[in-house]
Amino acid sequence: MNKPLIISDCDEVLLHMVVPFGEWLNETQGVSFKLVGNDFSKAIRNRETGEPVEPAEIWRLLNGFFDNEMHRQTPIAGAVPAINALKDHADVVILTNLHDKHNAARARQLADHGIEARVFTNQGPKGPALQAILAEYRPSKAIFIDDLAQHHGSAAEMVPHIDRLHLCGEPTLAPHITCGFEAGHAHARIDTWEHALPWLLSRIQEG
Repeated sequence: MNKPLIISDCDEVLLHMVVPFGEWLNETQGVSFKLVGNDFSKAIRNRETGEPVEPAEIWRLLNGFFDNEMHRQTPIAGAVPAINALKDHADVVILTNLHDKHNAARARQLADHGIEARVFTNQGPKGPALQAILAEYRPSKAIFIDDLAQHHGSAAEMVPHIDRLHLCGEPTLAPHITCGFEAGHAHARIDTWEHALPWLLSRIQEG
């Protein structure tokens, strides 16, 4: 029988993203970054006019961050030891919404922080990517971890048999995002690895 499989997102699950991204913008890009709630489209503003920057400029800035500034990202508390503890019981892969050109850099970044895992890059909803990963691994049990409710919705629609944990480890963001558990798309919402690890191990053992 094949091993269980953990499929985990990266940004705000394993590594902080929005805080270092905002720090980089404020320090170097001539714009201000202040996230109020979870409205990313209004967080980045022209420093002179105070107006939100255009969506195309937001994407340019995001790409610039992932091209050159990923070294600013640091691990979410407890993420590295938790993932490595899970690897004693399951295969672990990373499913991250980045352009494919950033795949190798993401794998190196995680390895530098102590997480050796295969990385799958994806754009858009994650349900189709989850289907493809499950078809390849054919695990005895699968658990998906992500910080965004819409990805749990996509997973629930396309691979409803897998367990789904909504985890957002960024405390400035977690209180403001839509909850996948409350929406009925995730089996649990746990925002700290201290409490997520026992839940994940219990689900693996149930399998």
